[in-house]
Amino acid sequence: MVLADDGIFLGASGKPEYLTLKLANRHGLITGATGTGKTVSLQILAEGFSQAGVPVFCADVKGDLSGIAAKGEAKDFLLKRAETIGFDKEYAFDAFPAVFWDLFGEKGHPVRTTVSEMGPLLLARLMDLNDTQEGVLNVAFELADDEGLLLLDLNDLQALLAHVAERASELSKLYGNVSKASVGAIQRQLLVLERQGGEEFFGEPALDIRDLMRVARDGRGVVNVLAADRLMGAPRLYATFLLWLLSELFEELPEVGDPEKPKLVFFFDEAHLLFDEAPKALLEKVEQVVRLIRSKGVGVYFVTQNPLDVPDTVLSQLGNRIQHALRAFTPREQKAVRAAAETFRPNPDLDTERVITELGVGEALVSTLEKKGVPSIVQRTLIRPPSSRLGPIDEGERATILAESPVGRRYDEPVDRDSAQEVLARRAEEQARKEELQRMQEEAEREGGREPEYSRTGFRLPDFGRDDRPQPKSRSSGRRSNRDTTFDAAVKSIARSVGTQLGRALARGILGSIKRGF
Repeated sequence: MVLADDGIFLGASGKPEYLTLKLANRHGLITGATGTGKTVSLQILAEGFSQAGVPVFCADVKGDLSGIAAKGEAKDFLLKRAETIGFDKEYAFDAFPAVFWDLFGEKGHPVRTTVSEMGPLLLARLMDLNDTQEGVLNVAFELADDEGLLLLDLNDLQALLAHVAERASELSKLYGNVSKASVGAIQRQLLVLERQGGEEFFGEPALDIRDLMRVARDGRGVVNVLAADRLMGAPRLYATFLLWLLSELFEELPEVGDPEKPKLVFFFDEAHLLFDEAPKALLEKVEQVVRLIRSKGVGVYFVTQNPLDVPDTVLSQLGNRIQHALRAFTPREQKAVRAAAETFRPNPDLDTERVITELGVGEALVSTLEKKGVPSIVQRTLIRPPSSRLGPIDEGERATILAESPVGRRYDEPVDRDSAQEVLARRAEEQARKEELQRMQEEAEREGGREPEYSRTGFRLPDFGRDDRPQPKSRSSGRRSNRDTTFDAAVKSIARSVGTQLGRALARGILGSIKRGF
């Protein structure tokens, strides 16, 4: 009964409550205060989608969701809840196919993308840049496109920004004002991003979204679990990554209309991090992606404490709702309760606003889309117990799953291709070499062009060409004289002069390198 013919069993309200698979890509919302059961609701939805053959991606903020990869254990309170909702005969424990991911590569396969794929808009959001700095970042990306420079990791972006600063005057004429101060501000924000773990996130091999849409051999969808406990220490990185992933899905997947079931379901936990202090351009992008990604067969489910965390333009598109208990001690909390109650289709037998504050752990107000996309009347529902483990798996179990993962060989080892940093370094070396040779040539010409003392007396150097006149024999027959001919002396003099200039140039290069090293 985890999965009906056309829906996922959520729990009972006096009657079974289901999420219809055909309408599951119309998105959803899971809300409630801490400790009221949001994680369990997310877990049973992930189990249901997996059982239906739908791949799932979810962020594991507290570490508890990793238990979906392990078989659940019979516990009294789980069995009692199953009996209460008439689920005891169908209730069985099972593990679900899972792949673990981690931006830092510690608790799962590394998740990477390239700087180019992230793009200037999301990078500007990630680094909290102002409009002027974002404009300069756009110029840098434009320059990279024009000159064929690959931007793969943060080292590439740092090298490009340094290059932009050196050519600021020239680029200002081509692309608009480019100030070195703005470039410096972006470089400082890059250092902050590196400390937050951005250095591990940007690079190759980049994540292929098709690896998030795998189906196991038994036909169940793979549950992709992103370890996000450490990532929550860098909330801007977390939110930007998930938005990037949504954008990639939107851009890469083909149009499928309204399929019988979703191609992928995406759970966005701690959703308020996406919208906090987000600029208008970013909010518009989120709204666009959420509105249009449905036609790609992707369902997006936001998980957060307060429905007010989600802008109205996005909230209006979330047709499937699971509302756990909310507290109403402060004016803002009371406002949130009223807002949550007003978003449900009214039930004449239920005081929705009052019930929201009275719900127990594991209870929720549920309203899902029915035929023709009409929301069902809100019902007070006891959520079913999960079939997989409640709580996290241990390190040994995680290691075993990672070792058997079908994607490990593809992502575990980083790749460092020839990109902007290497190209710009070679250009700089070549330019420095040319300048050094030019200086050496100019100095050698200056030294060689001095008027010698004997030229002022009217004495002319002999012709250093071939002399066909017979030469006197040495008294020491068969032995060469130790004294240099005039030609030999002249050649040695020129060689010493050129050698002196080369020596000076090399010394300057070596000493300059030593100084820079300090």
